[in-house]
Amino acid sequence: MNTAEAVLDIDAIVIGASAGGVEPLGVLLEGLPAGFLPSLLVVLHVPADRPSLLAGLFGARCQLPVREAMDKEKVERGTVYFAPPDYHLLVESGRTLALSRDAPVQFSRPSIDVLFESAAQAYGPAVLGLVLSGANNDGAAGLQAIRAAGGRAWVQEPTDAIAGAMPAAAIARAGADLVLPIRDLAERLAHLRTGRAFAI
Repeated sequence: MNTAEAVLDIDAIVIGASAGGVEPLGVLLEGLPAGFLPSLLVVLHVPADRPSLLAGLFGARCQLPVREAMDKEKVERGTVYFAPPDYHLLVESGRTLALSRDAPVQFSRPSIDVLFESAAQAYGPAVLGLVLSGANNDGAAGLQAIRAAGGRAWVQEPTDAIAGAMPAAAIARAGADLVLPIRDLAERLAHLRTGRAFAI
C-alpha cells in the first residue's frame, strides 16, 4: 500500500448481495484479519421460508465472530452480523440493531436499501457501503444515501459478478469511490493500517 493514499475513519461496513453473492461475500469476509475493528452488517437475499445457515457457514471460514442479528442488541466492533430471513435489518440512532417485518422493498425482505439507509443515518461519514453481485436494483438507493451522508461506496465490478445488474444499478444511481473485481476489493478491505484507517 502506498503511504500517500487517502485514509478513512470507518466504524461500520454494510454489505449487500443477492444472486451470485455467496462466493464474493466469502472472499471479502475470509480475507479479514483477527482484530479487524469495524462492525460488518450484511444483507444477503435468502429464502424467507427456511432458517438461514449463513452465520454458521461464514463463521467457520472467518476469523471474526459471526452471528445472526438479534433485535435491540448493541452493535459490537469487529463482529459480522447477518440479517435473518424475512426480516429487515436496521441500525438505530444509538447504534443498536432493529429487526422489522415491514413490507418488502424492491421485492426483498431483508432489503439492502433499508439497511444502508439506516446505517447512513446512524453512522454518517463513518460508514462504508459495499454492493456485490445481484440481479435486481436493491442497494442502489441505499448506496446513494450513504454517499449523501458522507460515507464511502465500493462496488464489485459488474463484469466480475455472476449477476451484474445490482452493482451496475448502484453505480448508475449512486456512483462509487471504488469499482473493482472482488479480490481487489477484499485486499483493500483487509488492509487496516492503524486505528480505523483504511487505504483507498
